[in-house]
Order: sequence, then structure tokens, then C-alpha cells
Amino acid sequence: MVSCEGPNRRHVIRSLAGGGLILPGLLSEMLAGDGADPLSPKEPHFAPKAKHVIFLFMTGGVSHVDTFDPKPYLREHHDQPKGKRSVYKGSDWEFQRYGECGTEISDLFPHIGGVADEIALVRSMTNVNGDHFGATLGIHTGSATFNRPSIGSWVSYGLGTFNRNLPSFMVVAPEIPYAGGQVWGSDFLPVLHQGTRIVPGDQPIAHMGRRTTAHQQRTELDLLEFFNRQHLQGREGDSNLAARIKSFETAFGMQVEAPEAFDLSGESDATLRMYGLERGSTKGFAWQCIVARRLIERGVRFVELIDGGTSIDRNWDTHAKMATYNRLAKNVDQPTGALIRDLKSRGLLDETLVVWTTEFGRTPTCPSPGAEGRGHHARVYSSWLAGGGVKGGIVHGASDEIGHSIAEAPVTVHDFQATILDRLGLDHERLTYRHAGRDFRLTDVHGHVVKEVLA
Repeated sequence: MVSCEGPNRRHVIRSLAGGGLILPGLLSEMLAGDGADPLSPKEPHFAPKAKHVIFLFMTGGVSHVDTFDPKPYLREHHDQPKGKRSVYKGSDWEFQRYGECGTEISDLFPHIGGVADEIALVRSMTNVNGDHFGATLGIHTGSATFNRPSIGSWVSYGLGTFNRNLPSFMVVAPEIPYAGGQVWGSDFLPVLHQGTRIVPGDQPIAHMGRRTTAHQQRTELDLLEFFNRQHLQGREGDSNLAARIKSFETAFGMQVEAPEAFDLSGESDATLRMYGLERGSTKGFAWQCIVARRLIERGVRFVELIDGGTSIDRNWDTHAKMATYNRLAKNVDQPTGALIRDLKSRGLLDETLVVWTTEFGRTPTCPSPGAEGRGHHARVYSSWLAGGGVKGGIVHGASDEIGHSIAEAPVTVHDFQATILDRLGLDHERLTYRHAGRDFRLTDVHGHVVKEVLA
């Protein structure tokens, strides 16, 4: 006897899950009851200067006095006492003036120095937390103590995406940073605004392969949608079910577009050389930077690149040996400079805000003469912005003569975040979400736009 039994709903769902269509971070927790797509492009509060963000995060706390904030006083008084318990520690690297603007940048970053005329350098950043976990959480979410949505999730929620076949918020992270997945988490925002993590390698997004042909998969999706629509009848208020239907469609589209975005075979030899990437390689920050540009070209709204993880020998947390910076800087300097130049040559820099930051700086002193490292220092550090409506070739704010405290124009984490949102056409005081009985926002009850860095 030939069985006439067709595939049931459970079999179809198992087939789809096994084929890799159900991806973490893509299953919607919420979809508007009217069927609207929550990731469709939304109107900003006012005319934006930028459409996309590439957020470069250096894990571990980059020393400002060795990179972007020269302190001759420290070199002149190197190993001399400062009080009874510490000595001054001068930088191991010289600083040079770059570009027509003449901004001083360390010899660690000659390629970044080469694009100094595009950069608004902030030498007066300050964070409220001096430990890696809290400070990393603070620069990403605005809160150093409680779980809150990441800045990328807020941007996704506020603006949607230009390409529904790719996530609006993507994070290229070879390793897990301090604070873990909370760095790109959506917390109380609908989960479809959570960042999708990309891991460099042969399969940047897990489970993207197909076990069936596109036609077969399309048939399975249509059947699954039929079952779900049947179940939805009489349950129109069930936003979770409607969201799952939408998520399957997104995952199907990703299987077409995501592999192409990570395929660098079509990039020219000249482009790969500019970034310092060997053809076929997926290692290093160079691969991350090229992929970021390609994702922006394909409509992704917010891309974060994370350099380093929690392993001290692979991040900027140099308690023991500042000489590690020679290797760390070499990994990120050329690709970062190339990213700025590449975006500009393609006409993308004006609409893309590039952000370079870390969680805090390093101390200008050390406990004893001859010490090779520096401690955590949240009181003042350096970050920079480029492209997307930013005034290039300027330095905003200053630290004191040793880089210990802010001397002028302090910029808090919330100010920094408010400025990023402003370039995207978002008012940080109006971008809110109702949760637990009150309206939340990225900047909480703080923050102001740093107008001095705006074009």
C-alpha cells in the first residue's frame, strides 16, 4: 500500500530549522498588529546627515597618551616621582603632525594619520566606570550597571533598514568582548533589532547553507506560511506568530544575499592591497573593514567591528607591557585608514558615520620606575568621528598636561551617543520606548549633542 500521508506541520518546521533558516537574533518578538514591517525604513526626526554607521570598537581600553593625545611633559619627566606612590610614564612612541589640519597622532597610527583631515578627534571623552565590563556596557548601551539596548539596536528601532534581506544591525566580532552579547543585545526592544554576530571564517553566519534547492525551500516556506496563517485566524493580536512568519522570509532572503556580501573574490587586487589583506584570507581587521563597507553598500544600517576579546594578549588591556601596542596597532591602522579612503572614493563617506572608540584610556603614571604597562583610566580618553556630517580635521576638548583629567569641553558617553544619533537625524530625547511603565532612551536622562564637531 502506498502511503498518501503528506508532510505535517512539525515535519516542515523541523526541515526549515535543520536547513538553518531559524537564526538567533532574527526571530521577531514583536510585530505591529496591523501587519506593518518594523524593519521597513522609517522617517527620522529631522533631515539626516548620515544614513549608516560603522562603529569601530577597540576592546580593552586604548591608552590615549600613547595614541591620540601627546603629552611631552610625561616624556620629559619619565620615571620621576609624582607624589609618594607613583611615577610619570612617558610614551614609547613619537607623535607627528598629519594632514593640512596638523593634528598630532602617534607613530602607531600612520595610516589613520593619513586621513586626519577627515577626522574630528575628541580628546576629552570620559566614562563613569573604570572596569572593562561596566565601561564597555556604558559606551554601547548608556548604562554601566543595568542591561539596556545597544546603540545599534536603538538605531535599528528608530530607522529600520534599507535591505529587508539582511539584518539592520550586524556585528563582526571574531571574539566575545567584555560584557559579552549584551554589547549588541536589544534587551527590552523587539528582538529583531538585536545585532547579528558575524564570525570571520568560511561560514560567517552559522547555518546559512541549504539542504534543498531554492524552489523546494520556497515551497516549504509557502506551506509553512499557510499553516501559520490558518493558526493566526482568530488570533490577529498574536504579534509573535506574525513576526515568525516575517522572520522566515528574512532568513530565506539572507541565504541569497549574505553569502555574496562576504565573498571578496570580486574585490580588486588594488583594493585588497590598500587594506593590507591577502586574497582568500579572512583574518585580521582588514577583512572586517572590507566586509563593513560591503554591508553598508548593501543597505545595512549599523555595522560594528570589534577588535579583541577578553584575552589580555589579544586586546588593548596592557597592564604589563605597552610594547604589545606595536602588534595591535599594526592590525587595525592600515585597514582603518583604508576604510576611510575607500568610502570616500566610492562616494559613501558623506552618508556613512565612522566611529572609533574604546571603553576608557590608560593611566599617565605607574607605580614604580621601569614599569612597562599602564592601568585603567576612565577619567579622560580619546575617541574620534569621521564622515557623515562631521567636521574633519579638528580636535575637540583637551586633557591636562599629563592626560590625567579633562582640561576643557568634557564629552560624556551620553554626549557621544547623542551626537551619533543626531547625525542620523534622530533626537536622542525623542527616541524612546515604553517599558516597565516608563519611557526609556539610549541616553537615559543625560546627554547633549556636541555641536562643535558637526559640519
